[in-house]
Order: sequence, then C-alpha cells, then structure tokens
Amino acid sequence: MFMLSLMQPSGLYELEKDSLEAISAQLLQMIQMKSYHLYTHSIQVSNYAVSIAAKMGLPLNEIEQIRHAALLHDVGLLMVPNALIQKSPYLNKQEMSKYKQHAASGANMIENYPCCQQILPYIRYHHEKWDGTGYPKGLKGEEIPLCARIMAVADVLDALAFRRSYKEAMDIKEAIKIIVDESGTHFDPTIVNAMLAIHDEIEKRVTESQNQMNRSEE
Repeated sequence: MFMLSLMQPSGLYELEKDSLEAISAQLLQMIQMKSYHLYTHSIQVSNYAVSIAAKMGLPLNEIEQIRHAALLHDVGLLMVPNALIQKSPYLNKQEMSKYKQHAASGANMIENYPCCQQILPYIRYHHEKWDGTGYPKGLKGEEIPLCARIMAVADVLDALAFRRSYKEAMDIKEAIKIIVDESGTHFDPTIVNAMLAIHDEIEKRVTESQNQMNRSEE
C-alpha cells in the first residue's frame, strides 16, 4: 500500500497558510515525480478554477482555498498505478471502481492536517455532478460544495483541451461548447456562465499552456 509521510513544519498551528503552502508543495512534487502530465494538469486546473472563482466574486480566502484544493484535486491518483491511469477512460468495471476511489483517497491522505480541513470536501467531491450522477456520494445540485463544482468545470475543461494517451488535444472552443452542452446535467449552470464570461482569458491560458507543453515535448 502506498504510504504518505509528510513532515509537519514547525509552527504548523500558528502559520496555517504557510503550512498549507508547504503541504501543497510537497504533494505537488510527488505528483510531478509520478507524472509530468498529471502535474501540469493540476496547475492548469488550479489556474482555471481561481479565474472562475474570482469572476464569481468569491472572497479572497475562498479563492485561496480553491487554489490549493485544485492543485491537489488528483493527489489520490498517487495511489493508483500509472498503467491504470494511462488506460483511463477505457477501464473495465473493476478498474473503474479502483480509479473512482482517488477522489476520496486524496481527501483521506491529508485529513489529519488541521490546515487542510476546509479543502477536504472540495477534493473529495470534485467528481460529483449537478444532476446527481457523479461520485463518490451521488450528491446533487447545491449539495455539492461550491468550490468542488467550480473545480469540476476546470477539471473537465483541461482534460478536454490537452492531449492524453488516449486522445489528441481538442480545440478550446469545442471544449467550451461541450461544457456548455452539459450545463445543468454535469455542471452547475451558474459556474458555466462564469466561465463563459471569461472565455477570452481561458482561451489565452489554454493556448499558452498548449504551446509550452508542445515546446517541452520537442
């Protein structure tokens, strides 16, 4: 079994923001060691989620929470074999069951840290869907934490827009159209509207990230 060992920095309880920064940095380093694509995906999802949250006018402390939660939203995949991750979404029933555990596993990995308590539900429920057909709990509508709903949009946007082992990168305009088409089923319509309100910024971020990734692979 994969075991995490995070050294708690001195002053953990006094320097809550700094300790969350430290934990995020340590886990991101582990994610990068496991998969560079997973690492860049985590950073990009965080960027999109923060932009959407800011457009919605969320308080700065909530935006900071969603930044960290989005950076760590797939930390549970550290416990999933790379062969299974690369095979996704073409998984059999048993493999899919194991893969779906990553959202809850990620929250469980950091649940003993006081500074992480507020971001636990965002990580745990970022695969829930507006219509109640998501996982792990089948939460519906506003039962899903707001920040998790924002992360869901950002997560799928990045997954669509970038090349994966099983698909080529999708044009960002087409990716946005798919998200709009799933507004009210997969996604919270209010959050989709916020994304659309900053679509120029989103398109610029995606294009820059695509170009940077293409250069790194040359």
